[in-house]
Amino acid sequence: MTDQFGRNIDYLRISITDRCNLRCRYCMPEGVDLVEHRDLLRYEELLAVARAAVPLGITHFKVTGGEPLVRRGCLEFLKELKALPGVETVTLTTNGTLLAPLVKDLARLGIDGVNISLDTTDPVEYARITGTDCLAEVLRSIGACVEAGIATKLNCVLLVDCRDHLVPLAALARDRAIDVRFIEQMPIGAGGHGLDGDTALEILRSQWPDLHPVEERRGFGPAVYYASGALRGRIGFISALSHKFCGNCNRVRLTSTGLLKPCLCYGEGTDLRRVLRQTPEGLSAALAEAVFHKPGAHCFADPAAVTEQKRMNEIGG
Repeated sequence: MTDQFGRNIDYLRISITDRCNLRCRYCMPEGVDLVEHRDLLRYEELLAVARAAVPLGITHFKVTGGEPLVRRGCLEFLKELKALPGVETVTLTTNGTLLAPLVKDLARLGIDGVNISLDTTDPVEYARITGTDCLAEVLRSIGACVEAGIATKLNCVLLVDCRDHLVPLAALARDRAIDVRFIEQMPIGAGGHGLDGDTALEILRSQWPDLHPVEERRGFGPAVYYASGALRGRIGFISALSHKFCGNCNRVRLTSTGLLKPCLCYGEGTDLRRVLRQTPEGLSAALAEAVFHKPGAHCFADPAAVTEQKRMNEIGG
């Protein structure tokens, strides 16, 4: 499936819930409104979207939230999604707090990778950022994933005050074959502009001067990876603001309420919940139409043009 600009769209991020057990200050602070359960897509509806997407060439799926593991039945959904004919990869993005006891089950169902969100290794800072004291559980989950042989990536948001956290986070790749990725903060919802990827790289090179870019395919996203002789894992950067990669964008997003979003910064999308519940025979056509009209680029450089007003937990992190 190609869009109007000739980009091959083969990757769908599926949010299964807007709920989360953390209250990260840049994503889902206290006092947020939550979606009624009846407004969420049922698992069978999510699977129907995936079935319709595969013949269009969308064969790679990322399951997100909110925090996907707070929704009952998430593991069974992952298993059924992974088993769909034509699906090539299924990965999971989680905050890691509930993950450790489920790692063996994820390995058995054949999960292709787990991304764990972690913005600091300092317990006090972790509590300040997330509103909870769950750092030990997250670190336990990272270790369990590595031990189980699951491809593991850490997603670290480059917050405005994160400089002191970068080296300790990257050091998690010293003795383990995990990817530590630094992601420029999206100016959406409670978020704002943080540190840029180039500055973060300079800070990391003060510790590992031999960090150098590597031409490796390590997933289906836009991360650029670096290697050091002192690190078993890789260091990645997702720099959507400072190094715009829209020309190679291969993804669309499905929110937990069924809105198919072709681009993160625009609030507009296709209401697949309405299609599923009123005219399900039109699902494939609705998907194809939405993908074809994917915008050419985001507009974060012009805040007045950004039409997305929802928080990242509502969109799908």
